[in-house]
Order: sequence, then structure tokens, then C-alpha cells
Amino acid sequence: MIEKLKQLFLAPADQGPAQPDRHQLAIAATALMVQLARIDQEQDERELKTIVDCAVQRLEVTREEAESILQDALNEAEDATSLYEFTGQINDHLDQQAKQALLESIWLVAFADGRIDRFEEHLIRRMAELLHLNHREYMQARHRAEANSGPISG
Repeated sequence: MIEKLKQLFLAPADQGPAQPDRHQLAIAATALMVQLARIDQEQDERELKTIVDCAVQRLEVTREEAESILQDALNEAEDATSLYEFTGQINDHLDQQAKQALLESIWLVAFADGRIDRFEEHLIRRMAELLHLNHREYMQARHRAEANSGPISG
């Protein structure tokens, strides 16, 4: 699973004009996490740190690259009119397993501030639907993220 993500994001950019480069796909994935971090009208530093940590651990980019991707994603998310701008790109280039790993990272961002509110949960469910993940995949991603994040209040 991790290998598939690495292949996608570390693939050469010269695969033709239809293929977005790894940076653009990383921005799309990170922008979904940013949208979640902003759902409660606050950008919690713990959530932003988790976004960078997920990029470093799962995509195996450097911390500097991850912070650059985060800044690009913050800018893209600011101008976004819909989640589909990001999920469409991801659906075109990730398989189910990689999309489920991405959803797990999104859950980790949600758990970062120690609580999940109904708006976050609703947005994550919507993202899962747009990523063509079924309820079982949604719940598996949530349980894995919850197991890796510590106690959460709802």
C-alpha cells in the first residue's frame, strides 16, 4: 500500500501531459486534509503538524517538501469551489487501497486536536463517497487512524 503511494507520488513527471506531476497529486491529497482542518473555522496547529507528518511518513518526502506541499495546498484550498477538484484527480490516479490510506491520513488530521465534531465526521464521509470508498473502507480507515492517534472525545 505504501509502495503504491510512493510510486504514484515519486513517479517521473515526464509521463505525458495527461498525468499530473507528483507534486500536484500531493497537493490534491493534502488539500483534502486542509479542507478538513478548516471545517471548524479554525486551523489548529496540531492538525497542520499532522498533515506534514502524514506526508513525511506516508509519502516519504522530506519535511521541507511536505511543508511546501502544505503551503501550496493551503493556497489551493483557499480558492477551491468544491472537493471534486481534488477527489477527481485522486480517483484518476490512485487505486482503492491508496485512497483508503489517504482517508486514514484524513482521519488522523481529524483526531489531531483530540476531538471529532459532527462537521468533521460529515465532511470525511463526503470525501469517502467522492473517493468511491464504501462504508467498510471508511470504517476501517477510521479505526486504523483512531488506533494510531490516542484517546478522542466526540
